[in-house]
Amino acid sequence: MTVEMTRARFDELVEEALDLIPPEFMHAMNNVVVLVEDRNPDEPSLLGLYQGIALTERNTDYGGTLPDHIFIYREAILDICDTEDDVVEEVMVTVLHEVAHHFGVDDAKLHELGWG
Repeated sequence: MTVEMTRARFDELVEEALDLIPPEFMHAMNNVVVLVEDRNPDEPSLLGLYQGIALTERNTDYGGTLPDHIFIYREAILDICDTEDDVVEEVMVTVLHEVAHHFGVDDAKLHELGWG
C-alpha cells in the first residue's frame, strides 16, 4: 500500500537527508541542484537519478557548464513504502546514493557498500 504524504513533508525529508551529509562533503559539492519530481517520465519506478558530470570527471574544460541535477522521485518512493518510517529511510538512502554519484561513486561500489 502506498504511503500518503504531502509534497511539503516529502521535501522536508529530502532536506533532512541532505543535512546528514558531513559539512566537508557539502562544501565540496559544486554546481549541483537537488530537485523533487513526482516520477521519471522514462522510468516511472526509478527512485532517484543523477545527471551531470561527476566531480572526479571534471577537467579544465568544465567551466561554464550548467548545473548537475539530482532528481528524487516522490511517487516512486511512496509506492514502495508501507510506513512513514520506510519513507524516511528510503529518502535518506536515495539522496545519499545520488549524491555519491556526484562524487564519482558508481552503482557497483554503492551496492557493495549497502547503498544500492
